Amino acid sequence: MAEGVIRLHLADNVVIALQDLSAGSIVAELNVPLPTAVPRGHKIALHAIAKGEQVIRYGQIIGQATEDVPAGGHVHSHNLGMGPHSSDYAIGSESRPLPPLEPRSFMGFHRADGSVGTRNYLGILTSVNCSGSVARFIAEAAEKDPEILATPGLDGVVPIVHSTGCGMSGVNEGYDTLMRTLKGYARNPNFGGILLVGLGCEVMQVPDLVGQGRLRPDGNFRYMTIQGEGGTRATIEHALKVLRGMARVAGQAVRAPAPVSKLVVGLQCGGSDGYSGITANPALGHASDLLVRMGGTTILSETPEIYGAEHLLTRRAVSAEVGERLLERIRWWEDYTARNEGEMDNNPSPGNKRGGLTTILEKSLGAVAKGGTAPLAGVYKFAEPITTPGFVYMDSPGYDPCSVTGQIASGATLIVFTTGRGSVSGYKPSPCIKLATNSEMYGRMKEDMDINCGDILDGTSIAAKGEEILEKIIAVASGEQTLSEELGFGGAEFVPWQIGAVM
Repeated sequence: MAEGVIRLHLADNVVIALQDLSAGSIVAELNVPLPTAVPRGHKIALHAIAKGEQVIRYGQIIGQATEDVPAGGHVHSHNLGMGPHSSDYAIGSESRPLPPLEPRSFMGFHRADGSVGTRNYLGILTSVNCSGSVARFIAEAAEKDPEILATPGLDGVVPIVHSTGCGMSGVNEGYDTLMRTLKGYARNPNFGGILLVGLGCEVMQVPDLVGQGRLRPDGNFRYMTIQGEGGTRATIEHALKVLRGMARVAGQAVRAPAPVSKLVVGLQCGGSDGYSGITANPALGHASDLLVRMGGTTILSETPEIYGAEHLLTRRAVSAEVGERLLERIRWWEDYTARNEGEMDNNPSPGNKRGGLTTILEKSLGAVAKGGTAPLAGVYKFAEPITTPGFVYMDSPGYDPCSVTGQIASGATLIVFTTGRGSVSGYKPSPCIKLATNSEMYGRMKEDMDINCGDILDGTSIAAKGEEILEKIIAVASGEQTLSEELGFGGAEFVPWQIGAVM
């Protein structure tokens, strides 16, 4: 780091502005004045870069110059485009187990299947959008019910409503994905009980969801359809009676010590900027490594936002099978975007670009830093149950609410979310810790950001910040509320991945 800029790797031919720089400024690493102004978080050419030459950041290719760039020139969307990226996957070549750490504990809710929750909600799960309003009516009534309100240790009643469940094929990938997602939420250990509410005539039939066995190992599960109950008012009335009994069962759970190895943490980023890959993401990666070293599980996702950096993950795969499964997901996405007239370089978003990111290669290289350095122990489809401890990957879109929905369905009991532009959201039933990548945004949005990682640019080490994040994770897992919980977020962020035609 030098005054005004930071160089991230010796091989880089760009540096990153740490503050807004005006035209004519002379900054460290350069002996020429800047020909134009450069906003903070944006890239500056260390030396002249010829048209077609590769641009290097993090020691990796992030694109090619689309025109000649002078020394000190602002490198961004106007002169940097996608180019070839590494396909040297070298599966397993850098897979090295991390040394174990002495176990830590948190105070969690122990469930019948051996999992441990960080919260204790009752959930009202819907099979179809047509039962969504009734589910909300039930939740509103339950939140006012004196008997349910008096239940000790109950965090609340969560309506889990969505926009699909009908107008879809009942035999394709989209149907299977929704089925996994709904079943995954029903089984998440942050729920002390689940009431499933359907309409009755939808494609996603309630009997198919329930199946032949119990959807929850503790048996605190009930279901009904609006048509079967005789309409809206009758459904609400019956549901309240059912929820009172379920609340009594859920209220028997109390927080008790559990090893950190029982934590399942989803790693997310959204509203990223040029600092994401410098501060918050690597700090979260360090915290992820600490959790893995204690036997915990962390989940990286957002496949379109690892595109171009997948080789950094395949090299850490514990086996050829794990590495190939990740590459199979990449190929699936290339086909999926092509047949839907999209492209893998549809990112970064306008907000990402204003924050200094240019190509998906650059964004992906910063995003992968959330995964630390631990071996890649498994690769899962969206909402598949996570059965392997350690650092794993779950396939998902880059759209944050959808990606988090999949992680929670896969078993995540806590989410840690880095943001540079200032994403605001929460994800009931799993608490969400927000990490700010820069101090300016943190100061402006303190009511939404739990931890400031911008002080890494002022000298705080990534390791120290990672340890701070770990302590926050343990505190929140033990019951401390996050800012998004205090603000009441989590009622609108259940977004199943809708694959296939709406009919």
